[in-house]
Amino acid sequence: MDKSSLLHSLKEEVANGYRFLFANAWSGYMAGILIAVLALMILLWNGMWGISGGYRNWGNWFYYLIGLGTERPLTPWMDPHSVTNLAIFAGALASALLSRQFSVRRAPRREYAKGMIGGILMGAGAALAGGCNVGGFYSAIGVFSMGGYTMMFGLGLGAWMGLKVLLWEMEHLPATAVCTIEDEGNRRWSAVWQSFQPAAGIVLLLFMIIAVYLYGAVDQALVGGLLIFGLLIGVVMHRSRFCFVRAFRDPFMTGEAEMVKVVSLSLMVYGLGSAVIKWNYIQPDTMGVFHPFWLGSLLGGTIFGLGMLLAGGCASSTLWRLAEGHTKLGITLISFALTNAAAMRFIESYDIRHYLGKGLYLPGVFSWQLGIPLFMAILLLWTLMAAWNEKTEKLVIF
Repeated sequence: MDKSSLLHSLKEEVANGYRFLFANAWSGYMAGILIAVLALMILLWNGMWGISGGYRNWGNWFYYLIGLGTERPLTPWMDPHSVTNLAIFAGALASALLSRQFSVRRAPRREYAKGMIGGILMGAGAALAGGCNVGGFYSAIGVFSMGGYTMMFGLGLGAWMGLKVLLWEMEHLPATAVCTIEDEGNRRWSAVWQSFQPAAGIVLLLFMIIAVYLYGAVDQALVGGLLIFGLLIGVVMHRSRFCFVRAFRDPFMTGEAEMVKVVSLSLMVYGLGSAVIKWNYIQPDTMGVFHPFWLGSLLGGTIFGLGMLLAGGCASSTLWRLAEGHTKLGITLISFALTNAAAMRFIESYDIRHYLGKGLYLPGVFSWQLGIPLFMAILLLWTLMAAWNEKTEKLVIF
């Protein structure tokens, strides 16, 4: 083919674009900004972005099907949070396939036990805090719910506790390994599967695009929009390895501050965009402000933080890492969903929420004029503390 032809030029540009998107790792800072923009789109489209609500829908369905629930939950493909979660999983799976990074990854037996315990703790913590690391921390702070700050402190405390547990495990329990058998047949099949993955990823993306149009055809464009946003979040998280756990684990484990800076930047973009939306009453100013300040968010955040260290993933990274083939996170997802659904029923049945606190709106307490500078100051302080710790390692315990 003539190298000066239009067709050759187009093929070259497509190949370069493919390598840029699915061969090279994405910048964490770029990912943080993109996730904030997508979270703002979800806020405008439907409401505050969260993940534990989708897990709870799946757990409620399990209890309903075995006769422990009287009220039929929304179907998973119609529940907004469930659809967003499914789309994040699908987007991450498509990204893993297109980048030839999907592989079924087994873990030692003890890791599966830790994944289950971590999922139970995260499910219970999310029920107490009114959300997970996304809905109870990231989006809560982004929409100026003061419970987000107490959950943030709790996540840090829980991560510190989780690292202590992992240190004890390393010192007192023997290391275990996964037994794998490699032969010529397995290697040949692996090579074939590697070459087939991009085509499978394209088929999955096409299927999701068709699903968006089908939602529109049955007057469910709202759900179809969430499918698009979730799909994009899944791709961004997978390509950048975006993980909230690192923002709370790394300062205590290695002293690294990069993920703290990434999450802080992302929250600044999210919060300032949210201020425009809420201050101008494009959405109700108290939308998403329900996180129990302060006891529920602090206690729930601490339990959740401990759980995410044991599981090796939070609510969001469980989805994209499972899509990548990490089987341990499948156990985490199941235990999270079942525990969160049961814990929410328990809390509501015995009116425990009343004792955990109530939602407080930062501008409602301090005014917009003081609330926005306070919002920025807290994030800057978190970033500066992480940068100081990176240099001095004063908080490193590993």
